[in-house]
Amino acid sequence: MPGNRPRVPLRLRKHPVPWDRMRPTWRDAKPALIREALDRAQHRPSGNWYVLGPSTAVRPGAPRPLAATVAGTEVVAWRTPGGDLAAGSGSCPHLGAPLCDSPLRAGTLVCRWHGLALDGTPTAGWQTYPAHDDGVLTWVRLDTAGGEEPLPAPVLPARPEPTGALAAVYRTEGTCEPEDVVANRLDPWHGAWFHPYSFVDLRVTGTDDDALTVSVSFKLAGRAVIPVTAVFTAPEPRTVVMHITEGEGTGSVVETHATPLAPDSEGRPRTAVTEAVIATSPRPGFALARRSAPALRPLVRAAAARLWRDDLAYAERRWLLRSTGRFPG
Repeated sequence: MPGNRPRVPLRLRKHPVPWDRMRPTWRDAKPALIREALDRAQHRPSGNWYVLGPSTAVRPGAPRPLAATVAGTEVVAWRTPGGDLAAGSGSCPHLGAPLCDSPLRAGTLVCRWHGLALDGTPTAGWQTYPAHDDGVLTWVRLDTAGGEEPLPAPVLPARPEPTGALAAVYRTEGTCEPEDVVANRLDPWHGAWFHPYSFVDLRVTGTDDDALTVSVSFKLAGRAVIPVTAVFTAPEPRTVVMHITEGEGTGSVVETHATPLAPDSEGRPRTAVTEAVIATSPRPGFALARRSAPALRPLVRAAAARLWRDDLAYAERRWLLRSTGRFPG
């Protein structure tokens, strides 16, 4: 309860254990357990929705659309004159010109090759796609690529109320498939070993069919830490969500979304990782933090980037072993 909340969220570890003397977690991180959790995630419906990126990446009045290749499909996304998100094929229906180079004029794409104007309505066979802006991330629905029963909107986890939250989004890319990113997130046992600069005293306390519950402390400096309880779930095949359920920041969410891109020049799969941190707190000082959001967001993204340098290496290694028949899990 808020009345029982410590005035200062920090704790000092009484008996810190050096990294090489921590209790090994490899016996707990059973390959079958991770594999089964991944399999359950992959069999949940996505409705063919894929994350494009942060909502702020598609700006009203931008001179050109946002361009991406999602699951091998060229996509362009832009804002209509009313500010709504629109998306369509990135290939002009006339002679296949790349629409990523097309200027936007009052919400209409104008092809640079011959001036064909595309306003988001079906034109000359040009394919438009359902698009969704959830206030933090933008999504596109690609039914041909996904092959599932379409859903009217993406499968979204519970989030804090936007008016009382601070959101920051980090994006990176790696040589792997979405399942390798999801598998990384469904292995919380690696946290304190692989990321000792961020996590200590990590214990997985629950492993039921739908959630992994973790007790962990976020490391600040020296012996100062912030202990929390977090629950990991996978609401759809390409998303893993961490909800903080106890401790500082209760109600905050970290969403990890994996989006397949196009293969690289050597035919290897490429995947985008989009991580949305949506933080909240009932503490009075959090209102000040929200007002300082422009200064805080780069710090949140920098912390995510440091973690994902490691975690992407994990995902890429997993894909390499799988693709060469050497993966032991």
